[in-house]
Formats: sequence, structure tokens, C-alpha cells
Amino acid sequence: MDFSVLNGALASKSFDRIADICDNLMLQVAAEGVAFQDEWPFAIHLLGHIYVDDINSARFLWKSIPAAIKESQPELVAAWKIGQKLWTRDHAGVYDAIRGFDWSQETQVLVASFSELYTKRMFGLLLSAYSTISIQDAAQFLGMSEDDATNYVLRQGWTVDPASQMLTVKKQAIVREQKLDPGKLQCLTEYVFHLEH
Repeated sequence: MDFSVLNGALASKSFDRIADICDNLMLQVAAEGVAFQDEWPFAIHLLGHIYVDDINSARFLWKSIPAAIKESQPELVAAWKIGQKLWTRDHAGVYDAIRGFDWSQETQVLVASFSELYTKRMFGLLLSAYSTISIQDAAQFLGMSEDDATNYVLRQGWTVDPASQMLTVKKQAIVREQKLDPGKLQCLTEYVFHLEH
């Protein structure tokens, strides 16, 4: 089986392409009627769906994997633990699942990149949902110690009240696009045309 496209995506850290590449390869193999289950990179395939936040596809893939393969591949089970925590929105549990397994060299970079991406997603969630949040809650959402979470958000311009252990969220400036009214554009065009003639 030719995994060169998949290996290329992994090598170039194009992790957002992994799920699509694996899905397409799986369809090709299925169309050819070739048995592939023993050598298929199920953990990477599952992590590819998790990486792009496609939990429904990850669940479907997990359910389609034979029990014997699940039992023989602990890394696959560990990847699914991440998916389960995402499904139940157990934010701290996602980080526990990531740190709770000794990932192979092949998946380690993918999992580390997902962890970083997930932290950015959680920070964006905090940014949009809170005006103040406790240091303890922010640390759970970001999967960090309280000190690390505090330092992380302070670098983003947030402020901390040491007495109450509360963080004040610094909202990002919203850039709004001005929509051009076609009627006003027509008036301006006619005005300029009138001035020129």
C-alpha cells in the first residue's frame, strides 16, 4: 500500500490534510477490494479527524474499526480517548488524554500540534465567552498550571487581580468592514461623470 502522500503530509506538517488523505486512500483500497486492516494507520487517521475538529467523522471511523484492531493498538485507543473528551466537552480531560499516553514518534508531532491548536481554540472560546474568569477555570480550559495559564493570558494583554484570583479578559479590537451601498456608489459615479463633462 502506498502511503507516500500521507507520509509527505506528515513530514511537511500539513496535519489539516491528513483526514482527507486517509479517507481517500481508504476509499481507493475499498474499491480495489484489498484487505488493509492490519497495516492501516488507524491512529493517525483518527487523529487527522480530531485535528480538523471533525468529531462526527472520528466517531464513525472509530465505530467502523474491528474490535480486534482496537485491542491490539493501544495508541489507537489513546487517540480515541481524546475524541471522547472532545465529544463530551471535557476540556481538561482532552489535555489529560494527550499527556496520558506515550505517543509513538510517528504521531508525537501530530498530537503536539493538535494540543497547541486546541489551546488556541480554547483561548478563543475564553476570549469570546468571558469578561472575567478565575485563574483556576482558565487553567483548566487551557490545560496548563495556574501559573502557566496566568502568564499565557497576561502575554495576550489580560490583567490579573491577585486578591480575587480573577483574570480580566482583554477583548480584541473588532475590525469591521464597511459595506458599500450600491446606491451611493451610483450617485458618486454620476457626480464624477458630471464634473468631467
